[in-house]
Amino acid sequence: MKFVAFERSKQGTGASRRLRITGRTPGIVYGGTGEPMPIELDHNALWHAIKKEAFHASILDMELNGNTSKVLLRDLQMHPFKQLILHADFQRVEANTMLHMKVPLHFSGQDVSPAVKLDACLINHVANELEIACLPANLPEFIAVDLSGLKKGTSLHVNDIPLPNGVKAVTRGKENPVVVSVTAPVEEVVEAVAAPAKDAKGKAAKGKK
Repeated sequence: MKFVAFERSKQGTGASRRLRITGRTPGIVYGGTGEPMPIELDHNALWHAIKKEAFHASILDMELNGNTSKVLLRDLQMHPFKQLILHADFQRVEANTMLHMKVPLHFSGQDVSPAVKLDACLINHVANELEIACLPANLPEFIAVDLSGLKKGTSLHVNDIPLPNGVKAVTRGKENPVVVSVTAPVEEVVEAVAAPAKDAKGKAAKGKK
């Protein structure tokens, strides 16, 4: 994806506030061999861009002063209740630098799995994204997860997911975290209501007064 940024000459809280009034969003680009650079972006264009999954999990082409560079979106500061982006942080990407990113998981095959189709189990997505490490050229926009083989009483772990070439999962000390769990359906136990005792004539017996 490509977006356009502009150099930002004025900094500070007041300058950022005035910038937002004009429909621009302050931001910064850092990392790599260059110095951190304050930038500004068109708010409406940025607002529509962040609705796309790829804007958060792929390498972006940033056009600045007629030059295009590779960057990653690293952080967004949002207004607590307004539809307003307060600030955006981008990191420069170098071809030989290892990246650590969280990428979305795209699940498929759940409805045809034995766990759902035969045993009416519930499939719980414990994680919807996975942290990975890879070089920029190997960064996937998402990781596909096939759930068609899930069975009752099983679960899917990180090590069960095939990863693209050059991509490694980062588990932060957890040996093999669960990604998807299978829960058996809860059977409702209906207690039979005891029928009142009947007399010889088939009428319900009445208590003594």
